[in-house]
Amino acid sequence: MRIIFISCLFFCTSLFSQDDALAKEYFNKGDFKKALYEYKLLYKKSPSNPIYINQIVTTHQQLEQYNEAEEFLLRVINRIKYPAFFVELGYNYHLKNDLVNANLYYQKAINSLDENVNNAFSVARSFQDHNLLNKTIMVYEKAMILKPELNFKFQLAVIYGEQGDVEKMFDSYIEFAEKNPVQLNNIKRRINDFISENSANENNILFKKVLLRKIQQEPNLLWNEMLSWLFIQQKDFKKSFIQEKAIFNRQPESLNRIEELANIAVNENKNEIAKEIYTFLIDTAQDLETQLYAHYNLLQLETKTSSVENYESINNKYLELFKAFGIFPQTLKLQVAYAHFLAFYKNKTDDAIDFLEDTLKLPLTEFEKAEVKLELGDILVLQEKFNKALIYYTQIQRSLKNSTISQEARYKVAKTSYYKGDFKWAESQLKILKASTSQLIANDALHLKLLITDNKYEDSLQTALKLYAKADLLAFQNKDNGAISLLNTILENHKTQPIIAQALFKQAQLFEENAQFEKAQANYELIIANYRDGILVDDAYYKLANICVNQLNDPEKAKALYEQIIFNHVDSIYFVEARKKYRTLRGDAIN
Repeated sequence: MRIIFISCLFFCTSLFSQDDALAKEYFNKGDFKKALYEYKLLYKKSPSNPIYINQIVTTHQQLEQYNEAEEFLLRVINRIKYPAFFVELGYNYHLKNDLVNANLYYQKAINSLDENVNNAFSVARSFQDHNLLNKTIMVYEKAMILKPELNFKFQLAVIYGEQGDVEKMFDSYIEFAEKNPVQLNNIKRRINDFISENSANENNILFKKVLLRKIQQEPNLLWNEMLSWLFIQQKDFKKSFIQEKAIFNRQPESLNRIEELANIAVNENKNEIAKEIYTFLIDTAQDLETQLYAHYNLLQLETKTSSVENYESINNKYLELFKAFGIFPQTLKLQVAYAHFLAFYKNKTDDAIDFLEDTLKLPLTEFEKAEVKLELGDILVLQEKFNKALIYYTQIQRSLKNSTISQEARYKVAKTSYYKGDFKWAESQLKILKASTSQLIANDALHLKLLITDNKYEDSLQTALKLYAKADLLAFQNKDNGAISLLNTILENHKTQPIIAQALFKQAQLFEENAQFEKAQANYELIIANYRDGILVDDAYYKLANICVNQLNDPEKAKALYEQIIFNHVDSIYFVEARKKYRTLRGDAIN
């Protein structure tokens, strides 16, 4: 009978969801007498269904019919030997303030583990359902003593977290991770709810203490990995790098984790430590692919953070790399990057085109040729040779249909047509790209399509839209001052047109790139004040909040701006990050 009952637990939930709709509806509405009647009918049809049994008990208790619940449970217990029902009966005595009998039946449930330790699952679940957390802990701990191969550390960690015993929670999670490393990402997600970016946060300090204690007691690279992860959450990439080097020195199989750390540092604009990590990769890596990857990223960072005076030094570094490694397909990424540097930073567009045309003579795959042609097209757009650029983009579309790079080429066709003022053709290409397999391309396509659609009918000559497209092109050409000036023309001469919000936002982005943060602030505030119902308002809130935190030292204002996204823009792409940053500023310790 017991085997049949246990088996029932695994399939009765689906039956419950199909047959109990009316009873459930009555229960949820608080009409417990009708709910009880319906549940009794269901129980009559399926007297071993534990869900119906528990619902009958709960419904009696809602009606304060504790004696009826007791009589029902005693009959069930005589018929079905299922120790979790001892917990239910004990809890019913608890509700009657009969603590003697309550504890008697609680203990019977716990003692049932002596006969069958597998009772721990259901007994602990019943205790936890009634928020009897100390009893739940007793069950799990007793089960692990009786059968050491059982591991309830994860369940215990969850309970300790609910109780606010954070240190025990951390201990339990990492002890579970030691035996179940495949669950590490799940454990990190759980722990992440209790820590913040603030290294001085009490929970962060506790977690660090727990990990350091484990490292001293029983060295295990898992603890170094967790410590590195904690430092990444705190954006202390230098300390994370120390841990990652320790891991690599003891297990020098792969540099992938260190590569990933460098990429995270770049994304967080921690450029100096990123340079240090890429330099380490160059000095340490034995394989050509990793060395070239690190050289490429280091040069991208140097270019991004250098002034014009250092461009010649960067140029020489590229040439030295080609001399050391050669110009062949394996260095293609560096070759494309060098051409981009020549064109967009040194204004040597003809040299860049010549260089890439020579690259196309190498024995490249179709995808590799596409990468080169994509850059050639960009350089031709830079020169405003739009028709020649379109030829290269179109060649990619034809040779690699339906690929991501083909979709990127189609987007560049649309963007080039937009720069030319051919808005109709641009729009037709963007409609296709809304279904792109690349979410980034699809989002960019949708954004540009909305810009064109929202503004092309306002003026038969499309003057403001053409000016905006020209300003966009100037920004692409790294002529930020010219773009800002042209956007000013739109703001002054087309005040009644919907493109004003876009112009303010684009100009604010350019101000930010040129470290003119107060001007960017003014633009974002104008969008918030005058275009509250527009599609850019959540962007403005988020960008302005970041400026307040990172540049203007005004965390209180930033909190208010993040709050606007959290409470009024739950569908915003910034919602998750805004909530996280808001919690950090507020000093939250626990979820």
